[in-house]
Amino acid sequence: MLGLKLPTDPRWANIAEKNVEEILTDHAYCEQKAASTAISLIIGYPDYPELVSAMAALAREEMSHFEMVHKKIVERGLDLGRERKDEYVHQIMEFFPKTGDRRQRLVNRLLIAALIEARSCERFKVLSENIEDTDLAEFYRKLMISEANHYTMFLKFARDIGGRESVDPKWNSLLEYEAEVMSKLGKKETIHG
Repeated sequence: MLGLKLPTDPRWANIAEKNVEEILTDHAYCEQKAASTAISLIIGYPDYPELVSAMAALAREEMSHFEMVHKKIVERGLDLGRERKDEYVHQIMEFFPKTGDRRQRLVNRLLIAALIEARSCERFKVLSENIEDTDLAEFYRKLMISEANHYTMFLKFARDIGGRESVDPKWNSLLEYEAEVMSKLGKKETIHG
């Protein structure tokens, strides 16, 4: 369903479980950045009313996820810690060349957001199926469903705005590129990298 070209090795869950504080901190900031992305899309594209409505709802949902992750951190007697650079997202954002075409920039941003949500969904699935901590396994199973919905929403907006015949080849190229990125990353105690 997600179309990812390089699945996460289930052994990554062992790395994550041994570094729960790092994973939870990284995850919390991923949720905060997702809310920021939604707000940024509202600010940049107020002339797309359906997108604005969807992004307003998404920003609220992502911040509620941030609160949920933060609660898990506090319950475990851990600290939120400082934000880390997300090398995965940084590399993914380099895929599309800069363009002066506003609509094309929007489509590109939507595709990148769809991909990040798809990878998050896939990582949450790996966590939910491969960690021994039953509380966190259930937590990530529930969040996996939300991420899948976000992925499909972003991809649908990209296709609606950019036209499926134009968007699908770009999406497939982005998926191929992402597999290359993940082959070099994907082994650290972070949600994406």
